[in-house]
Parts: sequence; structure tokens; C-alpha cells
Amino acid sequence: MAAGKGTRLKSKHPKVLHEVGGKPVLAHVIEAAAKVVPLRNIRAIIGHEAELVRRAVADSGIQFVLQAEQKGTGHALMVARDALKDFDCILVLSGDAPLITAPTIEKLQEFHVSRKAAMTLLTAVLERPFGYGRVIRKSAKSAEVRAIVEQKALSGAQQEIREINAGFYAFNAKTLFKYIDRLSTNNPHAEFYLTDMATILGKAKERVVAVAADDPYEVLGGNTRAELMDIDQRIRRSKCAQLMSDGVSIFYPETCVIDSDVTIGTDTVIEPFVQIRGKTSIGSDCRIRSYSIIQNSEIGNGVLIRPGCILDEALVADGALLGPYSHLRPGSEIGKGAHVGNFVETKKIRLGKGSKANHLTYLGDAEIGAGVNIGAGTITCNYDGVNKHKTIIEDNVFIGSDSTLVAPVSVRRGAYVGAASCITDDVPEDSLAIGRGRQIVKEGWVKAKREAQKGSGQKNK
Repeated sequence: MAAGKGTRLKSKHPKVLHEVGGKPVLAHVIEAAAKVVPLRNIRAIIGHEAELVRRAVADSGIQFVLQAEQKGTGHALMVARDALKDFDCILVLSGDAPLITAPTIEKLQEFHVSRKAAMTLLTAVLERPFGYGRVIRKSAKSAEVRAIVEQKALSGAQQEIREINAGFYAFNAKTLFKYIDRLSTNNPHAEFYLTDMATILGKAKERVVAVAADDPYEVLGGNTRAELMDIDQRIRRSKCAQLMSDGVSIFYPETCVIDSDVTIGTDTVIEPFVQIRGKTSIGSDCRIRSYSIIQNSEIGNGVLIRPGCILDEALVADGALLGPYSHLRPGSEIGKGAHVGNFVETKKIRLGKGSKANHLTYLGDAEIGAGVNIGAGTITCNYDGVNKHKTIIEDNVFIGSDSTLVAPVSVRRGAYVGAASCITDDVPEDSLAIGRGRQIVKEGWVKAKREAQKGSGQKNK
């Protein structure tokens, strides 16, 4: 269920789209559910900002049900009746509880089937259950539920109950839709509450049971910003622990931001204050030094990324060396053993095997071959104010420092470009191109100027 607003977050955005662990809250729930049931059988009930929610998880392969008016959790299943009519068992998951795991969902499903129940509640036992609805079992050892009582309605003795309703359910579909129209809006919020189905089914002599989650934290949602950040930290701590158990060294993991979908190979070292975001993959035997930020990029084996580098949708081959303070923008492909050094920015380029751009350079919209040396201060002038154009630099070219290559232009295999050149025409193979003004030396010019200034000062006195 993903239709709510999440008003306590004080946000104009849907609650399920707030990010934890590097992706929307809802995406975590879908991922867990997809390990239990086929994606084609998953339905997300959406309402508030429905199109935003749909777009955010559209690539997951699930289907959507629109709850145009949000009249409560019970109403959500009412509008989903046609979409769910062909199923025997329905699992209802809360779209704002991203810590839920596949084993817990399986536990709910298996318990429901084994007890042949009409409704099964997933519960959690909390140290501080205040504010949650309590599950009242028929007896202490019974799986059967007598009622769910909200916090405000608890009697004195019921205040001591620590078992809460987690908001996850399993239903026999036929039984659910037989009785769901008995839900009413006779409550302070005038909504159809799915929790009322426990009472309705109980009165109809249908079996309602409960099973507790092994880890109570799994079922908790983020109702406030602080709670969301606590969930985010839990996800990230778990991710770092998993990576370290797989052979990755992470120094001071509490300072690192590593998203849920990141993959890292064995013997790679992550230094403090590194961010690795999105679907980034990093190979084995790499070292990612402090203050680097890597997003949706693919890093090969044996890569050294020195401090302060930024990579966004970049591809870096084995043995490459980056930084410090390199900026690889989307579409950058760095070849095997290539070097991209201090304050070098790249965008939509291919830098060939063993090529080097070590200092203070901008390379954009360029095809650069193998064994190329790009001198400090080089710029590919790729934009004419209207369109982008490509620069081609073939194998074993040497580009002298402070050169500007005005695209579209090609520098052919083995050619040299003299330092401080402005290249506007293609450079043939094995040629030397020099495009700069001739140096003029005027001997004694400064001395004469100085004496003239001195004489002018004496006259003014």
C-alpha cells in the first residue's frame, strides 16, 4: 500500500518516495516482496502524487492500482478488488516500511497457509509500544486474535501489552472480499480501516491469527524525518557489514555513505568519508580514497581513486588512476591503465589504454586513443554556442600544454601539437602542428620605459 501522504513528514512529496539507503522507501519493499512472489503478481496501490510514485518504480516491473480518493487502508483494498480477484492468498505490505525482509514476508505467508486462516496479522513486540495499536490474543499462548485495540482505547491492563499490529497482513482473498463491504467509516477520521477486518471476520466465525516478526525493527516505518534517518543509518550499517563480510575493507564505516545497490569486489579498500551511490559497481583490489563521491559508475579491478574525485555515470577500466580532484561527468570512459589527474574534468569521452591527462584539463565530447599524452591546461572546445562537436585524437599523439582544440577537429596518429597552440584544422599523421603567434623580443624596451617614466616624474616636480 503506497497511496498515503505521510503528513507527519511535513513534505509535499509522497512518503514512499523519500529515500533511505539510496533509493525510495517503496523500492525496498518491492525488492523484498519480489524475492517471495513473482513481480507480475505485485500490485502497488497508489494515490497521493500517483504519477510520481509510478515513475519512481516503473522499472521494477510491478503493476499499479489507483486509489484516487484516499479513504483509508480498507478502502485501498476495496478499489483493488478487481486487480486481486484471481488470487487465492493476498499479502498486504506497508509501502513505508523499508526494513522488511523476504524471510519475514515468507514467515507471514507460510504461517497464514499452515493455519488455514482468513486473516493473519504480522506483529512485533516493542520495548516502548506507546502510540501503536495492540494485538489482543484469545490467550497468552494462542495464535488466534480477539481484537486490535488502538492506543486511545486501551484499558488499564491492556496498556501493559507490548505486542503491536505491524500493518502487514495475509488474507484469504475469497473471504476478504466476501466481508470487506462490512467496513464502515464510523471513526474519528471517517475512513475504512483494514484493522477492523479482524473484528468483522471474528464475528463471522472466520479464523484470525497473528505471528510475530523475529526482528521488531523490520516492521517500523518512518513517520518523521528523524525516524527516516534512523532507518537510513540502519540500512547503511547493514550494507557496510555485508560488504566487510564479503572481503571489503571499510575504514570508519560510520563516516561512509554506501547505497543498498552498490557492489564491491574483494580486497578493495574504502577510506573514510567516501560516498558510493546508486548502482555503482567497483571491482577487486581497488582503493577509494577519502572524500571521493562515486555515483552510478562502473569501476574495474586495481583502480586507484585519489582523494576528492567525483564520478557520475562513468566507466573506469582496470588499473586506471584518478585524481586527486578529478571530475568524471556522464559518458566518461577511462581506458585500462589510463591516468586522469589533478583538476581534470571529462565529459562524454573515451580515453584510451595508457593515455594520460594529468593536470588542469577539460576534455569533452572526445575520442582519444591509446598512449596519448595530454599536457596541462589543454581544452577541447566542444561547444560553439549552439551545437556540440567532437574532437578525435588518435593513438600515440602528444598534445603540448595549454593547447586548445577547436572541434570538430582531428589529430591523427603519432602527431605532436606544440604547447600553447590553438588548433582549428585537422593535424595529419606524424605531423607537428603549431598554432600560436610568433614571439617578439624588444631588447631594452623595459629600461627605456623606466627611464621615460622617471623623467616624466621629475618634470612634474
